[in-house]
Amino acid sequence: MISSQPFLASWSGGKDACLAFHLALASGHRPVALINMLNETGERSRSHGLSPALLNAQAAALGLPLLTGSATWAGYETEFVARLLEARELHGATAAVFGDIDLQPHRDWEEMVCARAGLSPLLPLWQRSRRELVEEMVDSGIVARIVSCNAALGPDFLGRAIDRTLIAELEALGIDACGENGEYHTVVLDAPAFNAAIAVRQGARQRHGDYWFLDLSLV
Repeated sequence: MISSQPFLASWSGGKDACLAFHLALASGHRPVALINMLNETGERSRSHGLSPALLNAQAAALGLPLLTGSATWAGYETEFVARLLEARELHGATAAVFGDIDLQPHRDWEEMVCARAGLSPLLPLWQRSRRELVEEMVDSGIVARIVSCNAALGPDFLGRAIDRTLIAELEALGIDACGENGEYHTVVLDAPAFNAAIAVRQGARQRHGDYWFLDLSLV
């Protein structure tokens, strides 16, 4: 039997992080904090390009403190470890939950930073079928919308909710259903653990390099 641990969640704001959080809860672990890394200006999250206001709304919906770090890619690891230590020392975390599925270099890095911070890494999604995971996410009641995608998908996919119809569309286009190869990223607007859904207003669609982004603001 797995012993219950107080955990921090590495929180991108997207579906994989949320599903990992959901499964950690289901396993009896207890959340104490979320961690998100912002870019060097502190205006957007590194992974999904979300605003701090939206990330704070998610944290409020979960009733948890959000610990943020702001760094360049060069300073990312040092700042991330500092936030892990903060979660351990101020919030009593003994474990960290991550939403990675099957990319071994990601797991190696997570195990390394957790070792530096004296935490146990937990990866509830690890080595499971990508298709099964995205279907489980949909069936669990997690509501996630595409907030960025590559040029191959294009701007028409921005803002669309992940459901079985969209999963089939993506696979017909040769796109990984889970977007695990970086084809798209999502924002979670409702989940079983949220105390209320998050209402957002969709803004401009903008292209930066090979990626499209959807600007979202809180209603």
